[in-house]
Amino acid sequence: MANEAVRNGIAPTAGRLRVFVVENHEDTRTLLCILLESLGHTALSSTTMDEALRQLPDSDCDVLISDIGLPDGDGWELMERLRLPRPIYAIAMSGFGMTADRARSRAAGFRHHLVKPYGIEDLPRILAEAARERAARSAPLEPSAHVAFR
Repeated sequence: MANEAVRNGIAPTAGRLRVFVVENHEDTRTLLCILLESLGHTALSSTTMDEALRQLPDSDCDVLISDIGLPDGDGWELMERLRLPRPIYAIAMSGFGMTADRARSRAAGFRHHLVKPYGIEDLPRILAEAARERAARSAPLEPSAHVAFR
């Protein structure tokens, strides 16, 4: 599938990520997971906030892509209630694109707020940024960066 994505003008993202998608619209969720897998990532998904709250903590995911409008809450509440063992790179997607909506997403902890229908050409760039940040977090400290205690 990665070759198909390249033929369609979407280059695979460097660094494989585990991406958790929260989207109640079946076709959107399915297509997004297919796209993520064609880019070389592992895609996991749920359809509700409650499912995500149960599944995400044990999923070991690097990235969360969540719809804002969910049947049992919203993506902003999901971010507020989510308790993860480590930080996650979060991306909101929504039909709501007003300045206030984007600001609320940023305040909730989302790094990006993509407005549906969004251009899929943005996703590889955003995921590459997430992969770089994950690599930087897991890189060992340089010897000169160690602090000596006396």
